Amino acid sequence: MSDVRSGAGAPGAGAHGAKSGGAWSAYRGAGVDIDAGERAIELMRASVEATRRPEVIGGLGGFASAMALPAGMREPILVSSTDGVGTKIAIAILLGRYDTVGHDLVAMCADDLVCAGAEPLFFLDYVAVGRVFPERVAAIVGSVADGCRLAGCALIGGETAEHPGLMEPDEFDLAGFCVGVVEHDRLLDGTAACAGDALIGIAAAGLHSNGFSLVRRIVADAGVDLGEGYADLVCRILGPETAPEPETLPLTLGEVLLTPTRIYAQAILALRRRLDDAGSDLRGVAHITGGGLPGNVPRVLPDGLGARVHPAVWPMPSIMRLMGALGGLSEAELRSTFNGGLGMVCVVPAGATNTAILSLEEDGLAAWQVGEVVATDALGARYSES
Repeated sequence: MSDVRSGAGAPGAGAHGAKSGGAWSAYRGAGVDIDAGERAIELMRASVEATRRPEVIGGLGGFASAMALPAGMREPILVSSTDGVGTKIAIAILLGRYDTVGHDLVAMCADDLVCAGAEPLFFLDYVAVGRVFPERVAAIVGSVADGCRLAGCALIGGETAEHPGLMEPDEFDLAGFCVGVVEHDRLLDGTAACAGDALIGIAAAGLHSNGFSLVRRIVADAGVDLGEGYADLVCRILGPETAPEPETLPLTLGEVLLTPTRIYAQAILALRRRLDDAGSDLRGVAHITGGGLPGNVPRVLPDGLGARVHPAVWPMPSIMRLMGALGGLSEAELRSTFNGGLGMVCVVPAGATNTAILSLEEDGLAAWQVGEVVATDALGARYSES
């Protein structure tokens, strides 16, 4: 999928084509393995091409990628987002797992786009490695492609940059860039919410891709083993009365920590269509990442309005409670440091609560009315819990 090069100053960039010969031959002695790069591209080709949308122009291997805007739009606005996976990658390296973090990368970008009401169109990845191991690179980019399919966007370009001497052979890092489109009069810009609107929280899949520097410190300080059975660990730390989620029962702690960030983009777009059909509207969407609920929900509310949230309404995932117990964090701290168990919060009119929850459940997502929009004069803050 990615154009393999030696790093800064190396020739060539672009839409996932390998370079060989010519100027590249000078880099072979520096430790860059061009043959491995070409092998990685062939291994990932099928997964990349499976993300193709009808608007994509051309194929792999060029210096840049091209894509048309969807037909029939009146006044299209392009929306963009970029992000990385962060130190969750360190867990993946320790476990030798390369097939999940690309999914996280897409989620962090595509789910930001949909907060503006945009449909994700295309994605580009950047994979930095100490050494190209073709199967590993293919697994990483394959997981990016998996995420793109869930988000509905095409993986149209990217790069794998080999950095011998700068990174250790087993090290890698990921970044990505996503572009979406929305009609100008459908752009969500944080001004539409009104006092009395309902806040609809959507369940997270776990920790997502945020706060892993703290997670790694908690795990190290507590002396727990990433290979320990997760259910046994939960029972030992939280007590036998705490039942872990059924899907986690056969997993280790490390595998639970690598649970991919949930991708909400298509479900949010479907929610908006269903609200439209019901004569209502979607007034705001907050992606709950760094800063947790207090740091993100107010971002989609206009000045003078705040969020009153009721944490008892929804369950907190066991992995979050486990991190709290191991690290001595209160539930309020877990909601401000991590996502508190909610990956997205949507703002809808109070009368549309049931429509919103049923729409999300139709797409397999648990959702609750977790609060309401209140004037800050009455609330005394932009965010409050009760």
